[in-house]
Amino acid sequence: MTFPAMPPAVLQFFRASQAGDVDAWAGAFAETGVFHDPVGTPPITGRAAIRDFIASVLPNFQPFLGLTPHEAHTVGNQVAVSWSGAAVTPSGTPVNWSGINIYELDDAGLIKDAKAFFNQAVFQAQLIG
Repeated sequence: MTFPAMPPAVLQFFRASQAGDVDAWAGAFAETGVFHDPVGTPPITGRAAIRDFIASVLPNFQPFLGLTPHEAHTVGNQVAVSWSGAAVTPSGTPVNWSGINIYELDDAGLIKDAKAFFNQAVFQAQLIG
């Protein structure tokens, strides 16, 4: 699959999501990175906390197929990416969702701040029915 052109850390974010690689996914973030997943919920602060969050989500799916980026737009140290996500619950229910993430990169090129915009209610409704 061909991904749109993105800075390395953002590309790592998406590739690691598809591989289910918790360490690589969290490793795309700066040590003090912040993840708003989704926007409107309390932010997850620090690479270790982000790693713990990702590690807590993935076991809820069998498999977690990851996030697929469709378009990426980079201006300076900010990147906007439209994406779709796919997973299957342990009971076999497919879960599909989509959104737009806005990333701000630090001077080292790692994700300093990530804001995920998607409808959490639509996502969660698929989990229960």
